Amino acid sequence: MDRRSFTDEERKNINLPRRVSFGNSHQNSSELPNNIHQFSASPRPSSASSATSNIPLRPMSPDTPWTLSPIRTSPSQPLLYHCIASLHRREGNIFSIALTKDFLFTGSESTRIHVWKQPDCTEIGYIRANSGQVRALLAYGRMLFTAHSDCKIRIWNLSVTDNFRPKKIATLPPRRPFFLFSRKSAYQHKNIISCLAYNHEEKLLYTGSWDKTVKAWNVSEKHCVDSFIAHDGHVNAIVINDQDGCVFTCSSDGSVKIWRRVFGENSHILTMTLKFQLSPVNALALNLSVATCILYSGSSDGLINFWEKEKLSGRYNHGGFLQGHHFAVLCLVAVGDIVFSGSEDSTIRIWRREEGNCLHSCLSVVDGHHGPVRCLAASLESDNVVKCMLIYSASFDQTLKVWRVKIYPTEKENLEEPIMKDQQQQHREVVEFEMSPVLSPSWVEKKLQGDHFQ
Repeated sequence: MDRRSFTDEERKNINLPRRVSFGNSHQNSSELPNNIHQFSASPRPSSASSATSNIPLRPMSPDTPWTLSPIRTSPSQPLLYHCIASLHRREGNIFSIALTKDFLFTGSESTRIHVWKQPDCTEIGYIRANSGQVRALLAYGRMLFTAHSDCKIRIWNLSVTDNFRPKKIATLPPRRPFFLFSRKSAYQHKNIISCLAYNHEEKLLYTGSWDKTVKAWNVSEKHCVDSFIAHDGHVNAIVINDQDGCVFTCSSDGSVKIWRRVFGENSHILTMTLKFQLSPVNALALNLSVATCILYSGSSDGLINFWEKEKLSGRYNHGGFLQGHHFAVLCLVAVGDIVFSGSEDSTIRIWRREEGNCLHSCLSVVDGHHGPVRCLAASLESDNVVKCMLIYSASFDQTLKVWRVKIYPTEKENLEEPIMKDQQQQHREVVEFEMSPVLSPSWVEKKLQGDHFQ
């Protein structure tokens, strides 16, 4: 079974130094393979990106082979943040994070799934499984779904007790009878399970794997109801539109696909393929509201593409891309009009979509990790005049960090004078910090040597 990191395979196809070019290209179209002529059209940047075209790039180190992208900052969109907790794990890299109302769960290379109390990250215990490499976690209600290196999913009951010992209620696929113990289930994934998503209306759990397949599991009956080859490469992320049941998947083959369950059946059909970039797609996030439905995808070229759903036709039209990360985007989280992106460049970017349109602006660059930001989770503390959020980030530097973020409204909102004074004073500090995100020198050296995920 292939246990390599997904970026190991990507690195073979990426030559450093690399520059992302849009618009006029000096490469002759006749030199391109036949199967990528459809990508000759130039993608449209988000208006937030195009607004920075006249802003000079920040000074770069002469030893840096990568091109930096300009950042749009505006005094009318202030943001304050600070790190309230930072924990170093000795059990290897953290691969996955899941949140409930009161608890945070982290999955790593070990067989232990650690449980932390929000928001101060006091460890209250752990869940021990028979298999490690917990690449995906998903919490819903009182259930916790965990994916392990034995290509199985475990379901835990999170009913709170005094000593907090969650009980395992199922394993998918179920264990076979003893006389068939040596034979693997036909419904079991053949490679690492990389992502999970849950349709609570239908009680269906979706699992995506590096074996290129997606499987749908009936949680109540504990069996697989559908299995299909979704992509030509690793399936890296799955999200579900709770309003219509559509399933979105992305892959290392550079595509995002939309699937729909056949009415009255368990099978799924492909309804649309969104293939706007050649680069592997690593992460998805869905922004759902009464008025809009926007799908975000993060790819290895450092871009975040987004699509907006048409109300009448239901089609997803490409709205542009968010540019700013220097390396691959590995994780995305959308909360209301705010999007958080974690990257291989060790930073977290915070984006805001303007109300009533698809214009985005980068509010801040959160710099604190010294390795790729592998996973993110976010929870909303308050949403009054000032939006207060908690952000949980895990990195391949083996640290887990908790950030408190305060997002102030734009100048259109009527704020009291004390709030404005505090906002202006703190904003100067944020902008000064934002304009100088740097990579750890040791990390850049590892990047150039190509062994940063060993």
